[in-house]
Amino acid sequence: MNNSLAMKQSKGYRAFAFVILFLLAVFFIFPLYWIITGSFKTAAAINAQQPQWFPLEPTLMNYTKLFSQPAFRWLANTVIMAVGAMVLTCLTAALAGYALAKKRFYGRKILFSLLVCAMALPKQVIVIPLLQEMNFLHLHDTLWAVILPTVGWPFGVFLMKQFSETIPTEMLEAARVDGAGELRTFFSVVFPMIKPGVGALAIFTFVNSWNDYFLQLIMLNSRTQWTISLGIARLQGEMASDFGLIMAGAALAAIPIVAIFIAFQKYFTQGIAMGAVKG
Repeated sequence: MNNSLAMKQSKGYRAFAFVILFLLAVFFIFPLYWIITGSFKTAAAINAQQPQWFPLEPTLMNYTKLFSQPAFRWLANTVIMAVGAMVLTCLTAALAGYALAKKRFYGRKILFSLLVCAMALPKQVIVIPLLQEMNFLHLHDTLWAVILPTVGWPFGVFLMKQFSETIPTEMLEAARVDGAGELRTFFSVVFPMIKPGVGALAIFTFVNSWNDYFLQLIMLNSRTQWTISLGIARLQGEMASDFGLIMAGAALAAIPIVAIFIAFQKYFTQGIAMGAVKG
């Protein structure tokens, strides 16, 4: 009797959880759906008082007008910027996190404390020194000006340190006994074990770099160096009433983010699960 009651309660909880998750999924997906469908609507359909939940007269005119602008160049700049920042941040954060977790050197605790303090420092506070540094290196108005400031992301080092601490010291000692150097030990032993954390960090870094409109606005001036975020913002200023064109640009900007999340979804969920167990 008790078992049957418990099974009914369990099924009830699962059904309730499914309904809640479904509603949340619809709530978060609907804006993306509205942008994508709106990019195929005519101006009359977008501005109609009675909203069209699906384009009754689909058109590619919005994308035609978008590609008359250097939209592909903006998109390529953004992809290069986000992928470059993602790869360099994951590599440097993994190396630094491993060193802070498994190496013993003078000032290690002080360095980690400064790193934690830097996580609370807003980017707006250091934007002027960053701008001066990029001007000194003659990198202002280039993609490197938005890639390099992201590479030393304190959160990434902190995350990789937490994952590196789970690596058994015996495995590292065994690799050294077998004659492996530091780099070989890292890439052969350490990196495979912290891969879920690297996958999670890759998504965080990619999305953060892709959406970092403030830094892009400060560092990039030339139209040929604009990212898709800057391009869409300028289109909103130049063509404020053309919502179809703006939606087409937003839909184009969303595609790479969705693609990178799908590609790293397995590692992202593993990383979040491992972090929850550690916490």
